[in-house]
Amino acid sequence: MPNTPAPARHRRRHRTPLLATLATTVTALVAALLAWPGADRADAAPSAFTHPGVTVSRSQLDFARAKVDAGAQPWKSAYDQMLASKYASLTRTPKPRATVECGSYSNPNYGCTDEREDAIAAYTDALAWYLTRDERYAKKSIELMDAWSATIKDHTNSNAPLQTGWAGSSWPRAAEIIAYTYSGGWANEGRFKTMLRDVYLPEVINGSNSNGNWELSMMEAAVGISVFLEDKASYDKAMARFRTRAAAYVYLSSDGALPRTVPGQNLDTKDKIVKYWQGQSTFVTGLTQETCRDFTHTGYGISAISHIAETSRIQGQDLYGTDIGQRLQQALGFQARYELGEAPQSWLCGGSVTRGLGPVTEVGYNAMHTRLGNGMTNTQKLTERSRPAGSNNLFVAWETLTHAENPN
Repeated sequence: MPNTPAPARHRRRHRTPLLATLATTVTALVAALLAWPGADRADAAPSAFTHPGVTVSRSQLDFARAKVDAGAQPWKSAYDQMLASKYASLTRTPKPRATVECGSYSNPNYGCTDEREDAIAAYTDALAWYLTRDERYAKKSIELMDAWSATIKDHTNSNAPLQTGWAGSSWPRAAEIIAYTYSGGWANEGRFKTMLRDVYLPEVINGSNSNGNWELSMMEAAVGISVFLEDKASYDKAMARFRTRAAAYVYLSSDGALPRTVPGQNLDTKDKIVKYWQGQSTFVTGLTQETCRDFTHTGYGISAISHIAETSRIQGQDLYGTDIGQRLQQALGFQARYELGEAPQSWLCGGSVTRGLGPVTEVGYNAMHTRLGNGMTNTQKLTERSRPAGSNNLFVAWETLTHAENPN
């Protein structure tokens, strides 16, 4: 076809400047969307971040404070539980390390427990400050955050990503409350931000191909840190990875015959997927990737999903109305049945489950039941039976106090 090149040159010669500009703009937009998967969706970073806005908002804190001041239950008992805990002690001495080394199941444990618990204590003190207006608690929270920001440089050994995710989930919760509600000053806030940006965020932002609770906790830390740093690019990246991982962690029948998978894990056959799902070959709505491992690790994953969804809602993008909310509701209900004592049938985990879900139901239950009005009989029974929910000593703390029946 000897005339083919001529029309092509003719079209290029008569291309208008407007069309060229539009083409360039479209190309740039496509490139941007590819660079940050999910940035075009409702879970992208807001135009302006809301503070305090990591897991708990100012209006939620005000609701809890009013309930405590009125002596209402279950908030008053939850408040008393928190203040009586070791995490609220005003004589607590921080134990920072330059290098926190955590092996599998925290063996070795060089600073792992100290870091996690100091981070929970900083958050506990921040909550105590807000609810009591006792300045001593704000100063103690700042003392803990300052001690670590002046010291820590790295996390090492095999559990470093998970450890960073756990501690990195609690630090920004504390920082958000102190930075945006305490007027007494925080001279080293900038140094704390540098710690989160340089020590924590790089360790978690790219995720993990380990069990799902790892990456979900890592994304919780990445999202919370991104809010405090007002880092929209990191927020978008973490949210996109979270959406993929959450969909691959909790099964819905609408997913098809097999659960969804995470790109890069090479789970391209049923046998590989079954092995990754702890040998479970029958997939039903609400089952999680770690249900047949044990409920404790499953609880970590469910909790991280609820925390990220709650932070996203506070930031103006409600994931509870998407598949994330459905996965969270179904995962809570499915696990609650067996946590309450129902005997599993032979097709589920070989007829035996290892219970111990932990204090992880309040946030998701409040979102899907209190706010959205969904019936959640088993989750309600388990949640009310477990109140007041305390801390799992890793990254969950005081959620009856902050989220029970909280409409905000």
